[in-house]
Amino acid sequence: MTSTLEKDLIASIRNIPDYPKPGIVFRDITTLLGNPRTFRRAVDELVHPYAGNGVGKVAGIEARGFILGGAMAHQLSTGFVPIRKKGKLPHETVRIAYSLEYGVDEMEMHKDAVKPGEKVLLVDDLIATGGTAEAAVKLLRQMGADIVAACFVIDLPEIGGRRKLEALGVEVRTLVAFEGH
Repeated sequence: MTSTLEKDLIASIRNIPDYPKPGIVFRDITTLLGNPRTFRRAVDELVHPYAGNGVGKVAGIEARGFILGGAMAHQLSTGFVPIRKKGKLPHETVRIAYSLEYGVDEMEMHKDAVKPGEKVLLVDDLIATGGTAEAAVKLLRQMGADIVAACFVIDLPEIGGRRKLEALGVEVRTLVAFEGH
């Protein structure tokens, strides 16, 4: 049974067929973000289980994870950590390389962004293959972070990203799931 929240969130997400290539349906959350009611409800639902649990930072994956993560950090009264593509941060960084379907990329964060043992929530808009989120988990753990959970608005369960994170011992929280790619 689908809840009213799930129905509202699904209705607020724009589906763009054959983007970025034929056979893919791109799940665009900019329409969700543009609707103040669904944006607020999504952030509230992502944050709720972790309020009062000692979360010290919210880490957002570039770029939509910044929008959600900033709002989540505000609600939790925590700091925010941007996890960015290589070369975008101005201070001393730590970096990790990870595989994409078309090659290799790198992401980084500031070396002083989290303290060892600090509780961190990881956030992005969508979990598909899980490669980017898996790399972010490894990067945060490299710095000693205690990852409380990885939160996403959308799960594409057939692709298997959630299983990758769970295999690393990370709790995964998603709000809606879409079949297919």
